[in-house]
Amino acid sequence: MDISFIAKKLGLSDSKHIIRKAAELRRLCDVQFDSSAIGVGEICKAIICLEIAASGSEEVVFDRPTVIKLSGMSEKAYHRSLNAMKNGLGVKTKLDIRELGIRFGCVRLIPFVQKGLSLYKDRFLAALPASRRTSADFTRPVFTAVAFYLCAKKHKLKIDKLKLIEVCGTSESEFFSVSTSMKDLCHDLFGILKEKKDPKDVKRN
Repeated sequence: MDISFIAKKLGLSDSKHIIRKAAELRRLCDVQFDSSAIGVGEICKAIICLEIAASGSEEVVFDRPTVIKLSGMSEKAYHRSLNAMKNGLGVKTKLDIRELGIRFGCVRLIPFVQKGLSLYKDRFLAALPASRRTSADFTRPVFTAVAFYLCAKKHKLKIDKLKLIEVCGTSESEFFSVSTSMKDLCHDLFGILKEKKDPKDVKRN
C-alpha cells in the first residue's frame, strides 16, 4: 500500500520529510529481510516505517490508538512487530526517562531513576577490569526500563511490567537478568525492605 495514503490517514500528509524517510526504510526492509516471515503484512510494514521515521521528531504526534486500529493488530502484536522490524533494520530504540514517566503516570520518579542509573553505572564499571570498562554499553533501553520499574516498585507504584518490556523492545529474560544485577549492585537504592522471614526464625518465635 502507498505510504502517502497511510500517512494521510494518520494526519501526516504535510510531513513530507517523514514520508520520504519512511519510503526509504520500506525499500531497505524489502532488500534486507522478508517481513512476512515475522508476521508483518504490507499495511503494517508501511505503518511501522512511518512510526520509525517519525520517532524523535518533536513536530509530529504519532496517534498510537489510530495506528493500532489501522494495523489490524492487537497492541501487543503491534509492539512485537515494531521491535522485530527495528531489529531487522538495525534501528536502536531510544528510551527517555521523562517519556516513560509521562506514559506510565509516574513523573515524580524521574529524579530517582536518573540517580539509580548513575549509581548502577558507577558500581558496575568499578567491578570490571580496567580493560573491559570502555566496552560496557549502558545505552540499551532495558537499563532505563529496569531502573524505572524498580523505582516504581520501591515507591509502591504499580507499573505494567509486560507493557514496559514491550515499550523498551527487550525480552523478559533480559529484563530479569538486568533487574537482578541492578538489585544486587544497588540494593540500598532499589531493594525492597520487606523480605520474607526465614522459616527457622518463624518456628523459633
